[in-house]
This record gives sequence, structure tokens and C-alpha cells, in this order.
Amino acid sequence: MTPLFLAAAIAIMMTMALALCRALLGPSVFDRILAVNMFGTKAVLLVATFAFFSGRHDLLDIALLYSLLNFVGVIAALRLVERGKFFAENKSVLGARLVKHAPQASQQNEAVSPQSEQQDNKDSTNA
Repeated sequence: MTPLFLAAAIAIMMTMALALCRALLGPSVFDRILAVNMFGTKAVLLVATFAFFSGRHDLLDIALLYSLLNFVGVIAALRLVERGKFFAENKSVLGARLVKHAPQASQQNEAVSPQSEQQDNKDSTNA
């Protein structure tokens, strides 16, 4: 182990510790998710640094895979926080979207012009 690797590893681990503190103490959920993302990114950097200094370049594939999993996990967590209640009331995602957009459709129907209402009344009397 070279002194340069040790210095880089210690610096990366210090930032990982700070990210872990932010994940535990973050004032909001978004701060915590961002800290977990930062922790994952620093873990990838630590693995890549170890691969470079040890000469084991096969570890870079593992670091790349972990970074992809980190990204997908953060996106999934953000979507879960955005959606709210895990769709507990609805049986399907499509049903949840339809219920969510239903009040907007009724508001658009209330904004019908008087001319179209008269046309509808004429059509109903002629039928």
C-alpha cells in the first residue's frame, strides 16, 4: 500500500462518514436520500481507487455495477417518496392515476360555455 492510496482512502472514508451523518440527521427525506446517494458514489470511488492502486482492474466492473444499482435505487426511493402512500388504497397503479386526475376532468366539464349547453339541449330534445 502506498502512502498516496492511504491518503486517498482516508479522505474518501471521511466523506463517507459525513454522508452517513447527513443521512441519519438530515432535516428532510430528500436530504437523506441525497446523502445515501453520495455515500454510494463514494463507495464506488473507494472501490475504483482500490482497483487502481492494487492493479486489479476487474474490480472496476463491480464498481460500475454498484454505481448503476445506486442510481436505480435512488430513483426508486425518490419515486416512492413522491407517490406517498405506496398505493395502499388502490389495487392498481392505473386506477390510482385515474382517481388522481378525476377532479381535474370535472372542473373542465364545469367550464362549458352556454352555447354548447344550448346545443346539447337542442340535441336531446330532437332525439
